[in-house]
Amino acid sequence: MVMHLNYKNKLSIQKGFTLLELMIVTAVIGVLAAIAYPSYQNYAIKTKRGDMMAEMQQIASRIESNKINYKRYDRIPLSAVFRGNIDSDGNTKFPSSENALYTVSIDPIDATKTRIDDKTWTISAVPVPTKQLSNDGTLTLQSNGRKCRNNVCGTGTEWN
Repeated sequence: MVMHLNYKNKLSIQKGFTLLELMIVTAVIGVLAAIAYPSYQNYAIKTKRGDMMAEMQQIASRIESNKINYKRYDRIPLSAVFRGNIDSDGNTKFPSSENALYTVSIDPIDATKTRIDDKTWTISAVPVPTKQLSNDGTLTLQSNGRKCRNNVCGTGTEWN
């Protein structure tokens, strides 16, 4: 609050902010946003990748539990392991909505593209090219527990 003497020597009180004060506040907010936004973007990408990794683990669990029901791997229908719609090529989208971030597939599948074809399977999640995770790389999970992200593979923290 700034006090001024007006032309009649009476004390008046100025209300509001000066332009300089508003510019300083705007600059501070801009700097904070420039720092926070990239961190938020990285956090969002890691969260979405983590969701996909968890879904791949769930698919692997469904494959193994269905193996008990069908007594063989080559009889497990894709509909028993995939949630959501299965495309004609035997793939599905994750999440199963219009805003899918990954195309998920299991290899090998049979010629009719309806069942898993072998006990040594690989689940792959390829980012949809035009979405936020397009540069994040392909995730794979193999039947022996081996995980890969891009070309880095192992049984440890390769997905991080």
